Amino acid sequence: MEFVTVYISNGPLGAELVKGRLESAGIPAMLKYESAGRVFGLTVDGLGQVEVLVAKEREHEARELLSSE
Repeated sequence: MEFVTVYISNGPLGAELVKGRLESAGIPAMLKYESAGRVFGLTVDGLGQVEVLVAKEREHEARELLSSE
């Protein structure tokens, strides 16, 4: 199964909120953490970014949901 990024957050809290919104709409999602930021706790210049991923087949539906905020 192929996954695509539908949202990028500067930290885990925002990513968890987006993931929860997607999952409450029935769209399974997972998080991909940028490792150096997670280890050192940094959130500058891309460190600490968290990507929200969904299955490619659900990308359009996920983007529609997120754009309706």
